[in-house]
Amino acid sequence: IHKQTAQHSTPPHLTIQGNEKQITLPVFCPIYFQNMLEGLLIHKPDEPIQYMISHLKQDNDNVPRICILGPPASGKTTIGWILEGFPENRDQAWMLQSAGITPRHVVVLYAPDTVLIERNLGKRIDPSTKEVYHTTFDWPSDPLVQQRLVEAEGISEQETAKRLLEYHRNFPRVFQIYQQILKWINADQPCADVFSQALTYVQTWCRSAAPFTPRILFCGPPGSGKSLQAALIAQKYSIVNICCGQLLKEALADKTKLGELIKPYFDSGWPVPDNIILKLLADRLNRLDCMTDGWVLHGFPRDLDQAEQMARAGILPNRIFFLNLPSESVMERLAQRMTDPVTGERYHAMYKPAPLPEVRARLKQNPKDTEENIRICLETYFRHASDLEEFYEDAFYVNADQDPYVVFEYIESCIVKPLPHKS
Repeated sequence: IHKQTAQHSTPPHLTIQGNEKQITLPVFCPIYFQNMLEGLLIHKPDEPIQYMISHLKQDNDNVPRICILGPPASGKTTIGWILEGFPENRDQAWMLQSAGITPRHVVVLYAPDTVLIERNLGKRIDPSTKEVYHTTFDWPSDPLVQQRLVEAEGISEQETAKRLLEYHRNFPRVFQIYQQILKWINADQPCADVFSQALTYVQTWCRSAAPFTPRILFCGPPGSGKSLQAALIAQKYSIVNICCGQLLKEALADKTKLGELIKPYFDSGWPVPDNIILKLLADRLNRLDCMTDGWVLHGFPRDLDQAEQMARAGILPNRIFFLNLPSESVMERLAQRMTDPVTGERYHAMYKPAPLPEVRARLKQNPKDTEENIRICLETYFRHASDLEEFYEDAFYVNADQDPYVVFEYIESCIVKPLPHKS
């Protein structure tokens, strides 16, 4: 592997030489390549070129995730990339988080309002190319371009002041959400200096406050939010999200040996035996990503015997959470869920009703969400809950009958703090 720095403005790149071929790649993310090289050293594949090509094709949690925020005319578009100008308020930030979209770095540009208004007044647009120029900072050298420039829309002093007022009203609450990963940069300086400071910050790697190898287990009745909380924790701390039901479906779809054993149970509707589930679970949790990054598990165990089998197999979570939710709330959350068979969109009669009458007319309910099936699932859970709680005596208990982000904040506080020592 040869690291080369090209002349002029070409970015650094790696040339990977093999027996019969080579590939040249731009060095855009040191952490990404570090992980790839570590994989080469650990696995020592017979075909390193093919290994690295496959690695590059995979989704990778370590690629940059950056937000550029700031008031109008602060230079977001000039230096921004990945996600620029969004979220604009606290609700949008929460929507991103609930969708599992969490930036690693947030850059906030700031400047006095008088400077921003003055900047905005100088914007000009080329109607032919849609290129944006500025009377002071970026005036075109071509006289023909100069003659056809027109004033941009919505840049008057009154309109800019209105947008700035909206910005100052909404953004302080957004900054509270991202305060741990937020960098303030003064935009009232040369663009090259702003860019240099932003680039230096986003090239740093934020150290996770989670345990070195977090092993998290979520227990709770159906509808208590285990899947959502697991997704939020996995996204924020870059750990592996393991859903037991999803593991079974993946094994079945991949037609593995275990998948062939699982198929008859899926076809007949009978539960998969615990020994097969434990084998599948142990194989997944012993992979390199789970061993090095940690994991969050939900959907298993469901009773004391399964928990004891997990312990004997060496699957030992170090943070256990019981998400408590009254039966009435479970029924309210699940029995009123419906799905649009055309779009696949999920709706809820109370929390997210369908917007149009024709959509409401075609909604279908999952057979699992009938009141009778929900009652059976609840009876099964509560029958074994006390035994599980006694087995996991160091567990944390969470009131899941509240805003999911409040639940997330409490769970997070329990993850980052040390476990209490017994006297």
